[in-house]
This record gives sequence, structure tokens and C-alpha cells, in this order.
Amino acid sequence: MLIIFCATHDKQGGRMSPVVKAAAAAGMTLGLMGCSITQSVQPVTDANIERVCVETNPAVLMDGFEPTMCELIEAHGLTTEVYSGERPADCSHFLEYTANWRWDMAMYLSYADIQVYDREGLEGRATYDARNGGGRMDKFGPTRSKIEPLIDELFGGADASGQN
Repeated sequence: MLIIFCATHDKQGGRMSPVVKAAAAAGMTLGLMGCSITQSVQPVTDANIERVCVETNPAVLMDGFEPTMCELIEAHGLTTEVYSGERPADCSHFLEYTANWRWDMAMYLSYADIQVYDREGLEGRATYDARNGGGRMDKFGPTRSKIEPLIDELFGGADASGQN
């Protein structure tokens, strides 16, 4: 929520009083505190990955999200295999994801969570969260530009192409 204060001029030369200035500054600060976009990445540390099996998520309604994510993973020299249902038995690493979009003058990626598992459990995770991005204009833009740095950091240590 963005709060904008308007002050009238006082009778002493048209300047705002210190109290009005302080109130305006406090209001702007409080308003901007809720305008954040966060990204966090716990990188995959296993450097011996060759293939990542990606579980398709029919709840993600943006058709291009999954193919873009797979393309970005493959840019690290890894192969991807998309599956539905049971995990392929011959795959050592699995990826699950969710993503949501919102409308605010245009559609934008508001949340994405990408989790990579090995046979032992969670191996790496990347999260993009613009749900509190309110007045930030950088929340807009192609989904690819939002998830590419996450995928790069997530799989940077598992780069089979030798491009680390």
C-alpha cells in the first residue's frame, strides 16, 4: 500500500512544518516497506547430475513456463525429461515446481517455487516472490527474465557443460 501525503502551505513563507515533513516521510517509508520482491536460492551441490526429471504441474496455467524452465536447465548441459504420475525409476534427480501470476495493469509472475530432489530428499530450491511487490514496476516483464537467474544459481554447481 502506498500512502501519499499532501500538505498545505503554512502562513510563514509557504514551507511545510517539520511535523508535516516527518509525517510525510514516515508515511512514504511505511508505504514502501510493503513493496518487496524477494528471491532465494539454495543451490544444488551435486556436480554429477546429467538428467533432471521434471514433474509436470497442470495447476500452472502459463503454457510456456515449463518449456522455458527446461530450456534454462538444459543450457547448463543437463538433459530434462518431463513426466506425469510416478517418478521414472532411472532418474536420480527430480524437479517439482509451482508458479502463479497476478494482474496489475498487466499479467506478471507473482510467485514461483522450484524444488530439486535427489533420492535422499531436497537437494536445492529456488523461490521468486513478488506477492508483496505492490508499487514496484520491476515486477513486470517476461517470466523468463525472472526465473533465468534463479535457474542459473540453482544449477550453477551442477553444470555438466563445464560452463560454471
